[in-house]
Amino acid sequence: MRIDVRVDGHIKLIATNATSYIPTRIPSFCAGSSCHVELGDVTLHKIGQLRKLNQAIYPFSYNHTFYDDVLEIGELAKLVYFNDIVVGAVCCSVDHSQNQKRLYIVTLGCLTSYRRHGVGTAMLNHVLNICDKDDTFDNIYTHVQISNKSAINFYQRFRFAIIGTERNFYQELERPDAHVLQRSLHCQCVHLTRELQIAE
Repeated sequence: MRIDVRVDGHIKLIATNATSYIPTRIPSFCAGSSCHVELGDVTLHKIGQLRKLNQAIYPFSYNHTFYDDVLEIGELAKLVYFNDIVVGAVCCSVDHSQNQKRLYIVTLGCLTSYRRHGVGTAMLNHVLNICDKDDTFDNIYTHVQISNKSAINFYQRFRFAIIGTERNFYQELERPDAHVLQRSLHCQCVHLTRELQIAE
């Protein structure tokens, strides 16, 4: 089975069902202030770690083209370390669509055992910092399975809003529908939209 997801940016994703390894439990020494989260580059020597992470986090795997592209996108791809243990990763692409420059979050995930420890927040803050440095982006968006309530709530805490739903986005999964969540980066655009809605 295969999932073919095309984004109007550089990365093309083709996914097939794959088995995953069992995530490790949080070490007992990770307690209180002794724990810290940091981001690291995805290099040729670390691409294998990214591959294993994705196999553990997602119910499908990405093909060689995805990983080749990740090596070319620099700051748009990061591994995340929890007390020097790689536990998550974020990969983005630049998307020019709807007459806008948009940052698309292709993947953002961490091992189940390390959730609720600031890992996801660190990844999303990195994405937001990219847009702060490059103010030419109009918005950030991503797809999330409708059934993934925890992920939806996570993005909404960072001012992402559901702007649409795509049926059968994850065609080979049992629950294939996905919400499109977006965070607008230019406040004036939001105010203008509200004014137009009131006028109508």
